[in-house]
Amino acid sequence: MLAETRTFNTALEQIIQALPPVHTVPAEETRRARRESGGIFPPPVYLPEARWERIPGRNGEIPLRIVEPEGGARGAYLHLHGGGWTLGAADLQDPALKAAADATGLAMVSVDYRLAPEHPYPAGPDDCEDAALWLLEHFDGRRGIGGESAGAQLAVVTLVRLRDRHGIAPRGAFHAANLVFGPFDLTGTPSRFLWGDRELVLSDPMMAWFVANYVPGLTDAERREPDISPLYADLRDLPSALFTCGTLDPLLDDTLFMEARWRSAGNETSLTLWPEAVHGFVAFDIETARLSHAEQYAFLRG
Repeated sequence: MLAETRTFNTALEQIIQALPPVHTVPAEETRRARRESGGIFPPPVYLPEARWERIPGRNGEIPLRIVEPEGGARGAYLHLHGGGWTLGAADLQDPALKAAADATGLAMVSVDYRLAPEHPYPAGPDDCEDAALWLLEHFDGRRGIGGESAGAQLAVVTLVRLRDRHGIAPRGAFHAANLVFGPFDLTGTPSRFLWGDRELVLSDPMMAWFVANYVPGLTDAERREPDISPLYADLRDLPSALFTCGTLDPLLDDTLFMEARWRSAGNETSLTLWPEAVHGFVAFDIETARLSHAEQYAFLRG
């Protein structure tokens, strides 16, 4: 498996070197390219069984992409997609959502939250908070929450908001938090700064661009506010969490630090580090990704 991962990383880095760095291209161009099968990620596949539902939010309608499992749902999973709060969309991973739904028996409810820089903080987390409240009203049974990259950060923020703003016990509302290579300290951790300018899905300049889009004009002290950098939040009474990251990810320390804080706050945790896997590895057809998905499905089944 490690040999395959290394071969994949070499090929991926060569592809990336032939493309302009994401942080040097307007966000709307990258979004359009991804829908047109450009860039490094697999081309999107839109499944006919996936449906849109629009729910009311404090700032207008929020689109949700819902994928049901075969045989009916026994609960729901609130999915928050990645993309640095700037890229990505709820309908760009239909096959992954369908596979997760069938493997877990949970309806996948992916939030098409508003993106920066057009809609900076707090637009994205506001939409996720409103979607979580809607899901709690409309889905009984087991409920999970989680996401990849920026989606993992938004998941933690949403859980803390439910507790602190609405008096909802997160551990009772959601049985599991699936947190996949998230950025939990937006001022940066050692692994990010030590990574430097190397372009391998993420880089330090790219991460700085994402953060500037999301929380423009804030100082580092302001970016440490728990609603922005949940590593600094009160993490008591949160659901059992699975933390997933590759060891070749600039955000490795974010996962290590957050898992330690989550556990020290009295919550259950599991941590899996995938050898030499890069940021975003679960989106690709490699054995490391398949094994990671299987582990996440088992965790969400509880």
